[in-house]
Amino acid sequence: MRAIWKGFVSFGLVTIPINVGIAQDRNDPQFRTLLRDSHRPVRQKRWDTERDVEVKPEDTVKGWEVSKGRYVIVEPDELERFAPRQEKTVQILQFVDLSEVDPVYFEKAYWLEPQERAERPYALLVAALERAGRAAVGRFVLTTKEHLVLLRAVDGVLAMQTLFYPEDVRTDVAAEIRERLQNVEVADAELEIADQLVGGMTKPFEPAEYPNETRAALLEMLNARAEGADVAVPEVEGAPAPVVDLMEALKASLAAAQPDAGDDARKAS
Repeated sequence: MRAIWKGFVSFGLVTIPINVGIAQDRNDPQFRTLLRDSHRPVRQKRWDTERDVEVKPEDTVKGWEVSKGRYVIVEPDELERFAPRQEKTVQILQFVDLSEVDPVYFEKAYWLEPQERAERPYALLVAALERAGRAAVGRFVLTTKEHLVLLRAVDGVLAMQTLFYPEDVRTDVAAEIRERLQNVEVADAELEIADQLVGGMTKPFEPAEYPNETRAALLEMLNARAEGADVAVPEVEGAPAPVVDLMEALKASLAAAQPDAGDDARKAS
């Protein structure tokens, strides 16, 4: 594993030397901006739009916008005073039931790998988390940012999830949505069919069953173009029709989710 950070996980008096590696990496095709006639890459520049001239890096400064067009200027040495202290420890603060942490707080995932001769305490923490069904909440500093993190056992390996801080999660939007739903009533008959639909479509989650079809189609087209061939560009699908009768839509959805039910009924008759 390619380590982006090396340090320790600490809980109680136990310290585990670990390497941190990225757990997720989007493999979407990357495109560069080119000149249409020569296919040469276009370089981005810092530009003063008012004077219409290029700006050198040494002529720029950080600014925090207080109001429209009004900024508080901050020098690099001032920002450094507020940078978190560089530490080499993921300090575990507490343990929690994993179900208590809503995925809306999840940011980015990393794998934690034990360094040489640290396998035993690493395996101990994994086993303890698995047996208790819990996760660990901690803090650590990556580059210049302090992160709140969640450590959990995933198939015998430690995963570390950086978490959004409470002020980063838009709870105001959720509150607005809840307010809109306050006076909305769901009929018992509708809920019963919805329960059947959810139950009929429930099965173990297997990520391999859900490949990125859009990415595959795009790569097929790009590879064909690279070979001098061409493929048909998929047509844009129209928007689905709005639901007029919720009960009828539920019944149709339930029937579509149980294709063998109709065949069984016909055989029985």
